[in-house]
Amino acid sequence: MYQLLEGHGVIPVIKFSDVSEALPLADALSAGGINVMEITFRSDAAYGAIKKVAAEKPDILVGAGTVVNVAQLEQAIDAGAKFVVSPGFDPEIVETGLKAGLIMLPGVITPSEIMAAMKLGLTILKYFPASVFGGLKAIKTYASVFGNVKFMPTGGVSAANLAEFLAVPNIQACGGSWMCSGEMIKEQKWDEITKLSAEATAIYQSVRG
Repeated sequence: MYQLLEGHGVIPVIKFSDVSEALPLADALSAGGINVMEITFRSDAAYGAIKKVAAEKPDILVGAGTVVNVAQLEQAIDAGAKFVVSPGFDPEIVETGLKAGLIMLPGVITPSEIMAAMKLGLTILKYFPASVFGGLKAIKTYASVFGNVKFMPTGGVSAANLAEFLAVPNIQACGGSWMCSGEMIKEQKWDEITKLSAEATAIYQSVRG
């Protein structure tokens, strides 16, 4: 189920204000070595942006983020998302997505949430918001209890601490928007986004090889 995620150690968390921003951002990220996009349902442009990238950029692994109900999940499926990220754990969303063949990455914090996700066959989970709920210390602690589970921390990850996060064996990837903030996208700072993406890619390669 998770093969598509291999090699993607940094996952940009993206909020678009307009669908027209989708393809230029995909190109800017890709030029910096990042070929994955988590397009969040925090704006009305999400559906159209996912659809555009899925249709026109086959080399980009495109997913939907901030999916909080089944209606949004159905939009993500229709748009062509390959993976779905939720801020929390909702069994109905997860089960519906799995039946549709999607990679499901629900957010967890507690041992009970992790166990509930494992019950549905999930072994890679979003850890959110990482900076508020223990960060690296908590994730490292879970390694001894949930040996088969890997985490995707989001919330508080930045260029400054990315290497520290990626050095932890039970972290699959890190999510963040420092390389493509909403403001940078709105102002079309594509060169800066490419530069920051290249820096993140270099950090990933230096830690993971």
